[in-house]
Amino acid sequence: MFKSRLSQFEFVSLMAFLMSIVALAIDALLPAINQISRDLGIQNTTDNQLLITMIFLGLGFGQLFFGPISDSLGRKPVVFMGFGVFIIASFICIHTTDLNTMIFGRILQGIGLSAPRTISIAIVRDSYSGNYMARIMSFITVVFILVPIVAPAMGKFVLDHYNWQAIFYIQLFFTVLVSFWFWIRQPETLLENQRIKFTSHIFADGLKELMKFKRSIGFTIISGFITGSFMVYLSTAQQVFQKQYHLTEEFPYIFAALAISIGSATFLNGTLVLRFGMEKLVTIAMIAFFIISILYVTIFYNSPNPSIYILLTFFGLQFFAIGFLFGNSKALAMEPVGHIAGIASAITGFISTMMAVPISTLIGKYVTTTALPLFIGFTICGLFSILILIYLKIHIKK
Repeated sequence: MFKSRLSQFEFVSLMAFLMSIVALAIDALLPAINQISRDLGIQNTTDNQLLITMIFLGLGFGQLFFGPISDSLGRKPVVFMGFGVFIIASFICIHTTDLNTMIFGRILQGIGLSAPRTISIAIVRDSYSGNYMARIMSFITVVFILVPIVAPAMGKFVLDHYNWQAIFYIQLFFTVLVSFWFWIRQPETLLENQRIKFTSHIFADGLKELMKFKRSIGFTIISGFITGSFMVYLSTAQQVFQKQYHLTEEFPYIFAALAISIGSATFLNGTLVLRFGMEKLVTIAMIAFFIISILYVTIFYNSPNPSIYILLTFFGLQFFAIGFLFGNSKALAMEPVGHIAGIASAITGFISTMMAVPISTLIGKYVTTTALPLFIGFTICGLFSILILIYLKIHIKK
């Protein structure tokens, strides 16, 4: 009933673009990190990773505010609140002259973007459930992947012809366009009689309700391990390809190619999920993720970096497996808690993000002269995820 004004294609596209502002805020900045580092006087190159990881910190905490409010006020007003915060934060980043202010701006950007990111998932859960939700999430992710494909190249183009501040202006322009589209085309999906009165204990009540569903918690933790693994790649990709392999000019195209690997798997997932179900696909993909990473560690342990073609092959296989994990793990976590979709989306997102940030920060410190620590991190995260899957299959009924 909520999609009567929208075709499914437009609904998928709109939800994807709501989420994709996050990707644009991260990926478009990757080619500019060295220039920003020089302009801000950053001495320790590992501090460059803070320009990426700190936005995730804001994403994690912001969800705890915007998610519960959306269950009370409705989905649409909260999205516009978040966009307002993001716009203010972007101007802070544009005019900063030191690392601490930039970090503050990036955290605030993450807080603002947590609203469209969280609420878009809640809107999908308002409108779909079960394997159909996973199917829609897969198609949303396919459209969403278009941004990481083009964002680094766009960022490099803007950097070459203007400056790094112009990248933030591009983000603001894109935000205004998506906001207008969302305003005129997306109806409210949370009806008045389904809203929860906002109280001081609305979050605590939502957390208590969520904790009743152990499968939601289990798949949220799995999502945290996968997000952490991928965040390590995002925060160190520039260092690996530009510093270790000296592929500065080729970096945007390499990044795009690996994004296509995720996108193709996600598109395939949209077809396979109705046939095999979310949990079976997650299990197969999780095992593949673990095997690929431990194979790399076994072959290249205590060895220099392999050729770029071998590294890209392993990355491509790894990300193909991730393409089946992102949407399905989130949909499995949300499936039992549709009656508190806003709060549940916020809490599950917070848990997975708060897991991912320290995972990324810890592993990223070791990615200095070789990509091996990345795959060691993949291996550890994959192993813990498989153990959680086994526990859920043995001890918890659907």
